Amino acid sequence: MKWRGNRESSNVEDRRSGGGFGGGGIRLGGGGIGLGTIAIALVAGWLLGVNPLTLLGMLAGGDPMSSAPTQQAPAQRGPIDDEMGRFVSVVLADTEDVWQQVFADNGGRYREPVLVLFRGATQTACGVGQAAMGPFYCPADQKVYIDLGFYETMKNRLGAPGDFAQAYVIAHEVGHHVQNLMGISEQVRSAQARMSQADANELSVRVELQADCFSGVWANHAHEARRILEQGDIEEAMNAAAQIGDDALQKRSQGYVVPDSFTHGTSKQRVAWFRRGLESGDFRQCDTFNARTL
Repeated sequence: MKWRGNRESSNVEDRRSGGGFGGGGIRLGGGGIGLGTIAIALVAGWLLGVNPLTLLGMLAGGDPMSSAPTQQAPAQRGPIDDEMGRFVSVVLADTEDVWQQVFADNGGRYREPVLVLFRGATQTACGVGQAAMGPFYCPADQKVYIDLGFYETMKNRLGAPGDFAQAYVIAHEVGHHVQNLMGISEQVRSAQARMSQADANELSVRVELQADCFSGVWANHAHEARRILEQGDIEEAMNAAAQIGDDALQKRSQGYVVPDSFTHGTSKQRVAWFRRGLESGDFRQCDTFNARTL
């Protein structure tokens, strides 16, 4: 992926030097959530593709979106002086350029998300974020969170190496931000509250596949404008999408799959919807909610 020398985003909040984990969030013990529950949520989230923040909120008997921290570390928007930090900053800037233009072309205004770099754990407006959760988007504060150690997990444990595979992860989370701005996320949460768990999971799959498609839309526009793709990049993204399909993760962890528990889609579905966005470059082609087949 050709990224060096491209614009870096000013919307990166770097908490890796020790800030960001203060009071508030989901309580431990004393009527809150115990360490054992957190361990269960982290394992379930990583293996099944469920956002552990959502699981923790459900297990606590409350709304995970309401667990706002009482203290947030101040944004540190100084220059990023490490290569991986600069890489994610460039990718974020590229998503900003693409979605600004897409929204403007359709009479809208794109509000840029903040990308938070952290190590270990950090506060979010959705509760306490843990590195073991992998990257995630919090709609309550419109921030994408990532511990860059996840990229080593992708390479060494999931079999998904490559810089464009890493860019795909960021573009997918930004896709959730796009859904949030479009009002899709709120509609989905409202609908899921009235559904059975199996139906809610099926709706979650459609949300995630649309975010995959949106990441493909980004790649299409970014390459058209800046020729960022190199030989093998598309294969890297396709492989990453395949390796983190629900069926692939469940087979790897337990040797069999439970389709009713899928929340992100199968490997085949994730690859197909990323490809759809990549080939069309049209966000309208990403309507997973009205698709008869996924």
